[in-house]
Amino acid sequence: MRIRMLCLAFCLLLWTDPWGGFAAAESPSCTYCGMHRSKLEHSWVIITHEDGSSSSVCSIHCAAIDMALHTDKTIRKITVGDYDRKKQIDADTAYWVIGGDIMGVMTAQAKWAFETKDSADSFMKNHGGRPADFREVIQAAFEDMYQDTLMIRKKRKLINMRKNQSQ
Repeated sequence: MRIRMLCLAFCLLLWTDPWGGFAAAESPSCTYCGMHRSKLEHSWVIITHEDGSSSSVCSIHCAAIDMALHTDKTIRKITVGDYDRKKQIDADTAYWVIGGDIMGVMTAQAKWAFETKDSADSFMKNHGGRPADFREVIQAAFEDMYQDTLMIRKKRKLINMRKNQSQ
């Protein structure tokens, strides 16, 4: 009985996550690349399907991968992180900016969402880029996929080389 209580207490302690044990509900990783949500609230995408399933991914790049892999699922809603406020907003009504001088997440050509037109305009004034709607953003993500995949593989190869050199 005492062992069961200790096990239960230990599981409860991990579940409440004082040191990062089961934080997946609060900061999950991207389904495709493993990037952590806690670092990417400004680009996080949640795709909800008609069947109730959903995908939680780090970026529009990984959202495009998910859409390509799940063409059999009807999408009910897509939300994306507001670049400035880091909260989920509707992707269809967001004000989007493609490009600019800030590197995108998993892509060389950034694609950022903003809740307000003023925020998007301010970003473009300070960092460049062009306004777009969600359809254009998804199309750009698919068009950029080949070059982005090459870039990601090159970066990962360099990271692995550095790790191996330091060991």
